[in-house]
Amino acid sequence: MKLKNKSNLFIILAFALSISNCTSVEESNISKEETYGTLDEALEAKLKQASQGNGLSFFTMPSETDYASIPQDPNNKISKEKVTLGQLLFHESAIGINPRKLAQAGTYSCASCHHAAAGFQAGIRQGVGEGGLGFGKAGENRKIISDYGFDFLDIQPIRTPTVLNTAWQEVMLWNGQLGNTPINKGTEAKWALRSPKALNFLGFQGLEIQAMAGLIIHRQRVNAQLVEKYPEYKALFDKAFPDYPENRRYTDTIAGLAIAAYERTMITNQAPFQKWLQGDKDALTEKEKKGAILFFDKAACVNCHTGPALSSNQFHALGMKDLIGEGVTNTVGQDFFTSAEGRGGFTGKAEELYQFKVPTLYNLADVSFYGHGGSFRTIRSVVEYKNLAQAENEIVPKAQLSKQFKPLNLSQEEIDQITAFLERGLRDPNLLRYVPNRLPSGNCFPNNDDISKADLGCQ
Repeated sequence: MKLKNKSNLFIILAFALSISNCTSVEESNISKEETYGTLDEALEAKLKQASQGNGLSFFTMPSETDYASIPQDPNNKISKEKVTLGQLLFHESAIGINPRKLAQAGTYSCASCHHAAAGFQAGIRQGVGEGGLGFGKAGENRKIISDYGFDFLDIQPIRTPTVLNTAWQEVMLWNGQLGNTPINKGTEAKWALRSPKALNFLGFQGLEIQAMAGLIIHRQRVNAQLVEKYPEYKALFDKAFPDYPENRRYTDTIAGLAIAAYERTMITNQAPFQKWLQGDKDALTEKEKKGAILFFDKAACVNCHTGPALSSNQFHALGMKDLIGEGVTNTVGQDFFTSAEGRGGFTGKAEELYQFKVPTLYNLADVSFYGHGGSFRTIRSVVEYKNLAQAENEIVPKAQLSKQFKPLNLSQEEIDQITAFLERGLRDPNLLRYVPNRLPSGNCFPNNDDISKADLGCQ
């Protein structure tokens, strides 16, 4: 066939190129789909194996409003009324009415050290309640009042853990000392009277005991005077706890039950990995899927980080540094040394020294400090540390180190993949759904001091 002119030639060439491009795109899509399908199948297989045959449901979180499916204390059943009240009390600075210095009254809350901007952690290495000023954007600018005085500070002797996904933790704190559960059976002699641990005798699980203890330790108070001053709280208490007589209803103990009920519903079920578990196979990227496969297989992370929260009620010694060094305020007067001793500091058992509770791994990307002492600044550095398995804390004897703390022989690419899974795959981007729009007191939150108000744009 003879072409009459060059324009026809260009038309034919353009048509041919378009066919070639379409074929290339289709082949590329097919290849991508096959790769993703293979990764999905591989990840499902690893999850099934890691769950001992239970499958994806073993790692899947329920909706935060599906109370029946959320682990709860049988002595403190979750209800909508309790959750509503607990959410407000958790953020309420008006209950900070028992400070060592009156000038700080009504300026701090539970959320001062557990706020949404930092994945319900503190946003700084060492959380501070009374004696702190400012907030910044994610809690990073909260500072200690320079002349406040050591004996007056409410400052943490160990890095503040998140309250997200704590419904799956039977005992609380890094050493697990709070909670009347089988895990703490045999430790009753350590529940000293006139200490927060004595609250274990009330018979509640860790989250309930921690909420009650936290109000006392952090110089907060819920009483009849509060509900008289803010009648909205009285109505909320009456709806949430109608079975308690009024002379016992407006107390720290009952307030702790409401806060714990709220905390149990703080679930990261909108994280990409959770969406993937629920059927959205595009929720995770190829890199994140490869990281997840490593997490549940070669890297053996799942040996300790398991279940819906990717945590456990185990304790391990990984030889990480304690909360000491530059920029840290030594809190000897607040059990600093027993905090550094971990589980053994509570139980008194030598074999449990320097063991710390396995934490949940969701929303780690919202903070900049990791480990019980905040000695790591990036998620990747923690993965690298566990990959090498070389203890950084010289105080911890090698004989005390966990058997799980051993070289993983991961390549740099594999470390990148696991890091990607931890950083994005496990980050719920919508934590503000757990934050109230306002408080009955009208106060700013999480802090109510003048500098925080300016930082938060709340006056």
